[in-house]
Amino acid sequence: ALPESLFESELFGHARGAFTGAASEKVGLLEAASGGTFFLDEIGDMPLALQIKLLRVMQERRVRRIGELDSRPVDIRWIAATHKDLEQEIAAGRFRLDLFYRLKVVRLTIPPLRRRPEDIPHLLAYFLRRQGGRRAPARLTEEALAALQAHRWPGNVRELENEAGRLLALHPDEP
Repeated sequence: ALPESLFESELFGHARGAFTGAASEKVGLLEAASGGTFFLDEIGDMPLALQIKLLRVMQERRVRRIGELDSRPVDIRWIAATHKDLEQEIAAGRFRLDLFYRLKVVRLTIPPLRRRPEDIPHLLAYFLRRQGGRRAPARLTEEALAALQAHRWPGNVRELENEAGRLLALHPDEP
């Protein structure tokens, strides 16, 4: 969720004086993640120019800060997520095929919530517990649960999470 103009500096870091406003040296997120896991959320929205640079880091296992000549070794495990069909994005020229295959070591496809209504009671119980704090656990009638399971959930799991918060906010003293 970075402005495109800050992507490169945030991911790769920069040397002092590399550009206007670079008053000090900055370690990038990729370098900071070395030895761990880096989660690329909504990779399908990443600009093509940045995809190329990210692919280079994945292949060479090195990162170079903006304004520096030397690169630094990184050891990163990558996880990426997207709501887009990356194969369609590749066909449309908006996503790089080589990056797709670099990321596609293990692929998990999670169907939308509307196609797995059996998960709703478990997810809702989790969200109610997490958002409810120390109060008594919330309970739903069978009719309410059936209505939730029949809903189409266009906002997917985030919408269900918001619904749990809404239930707790609107009915604070009702179990």
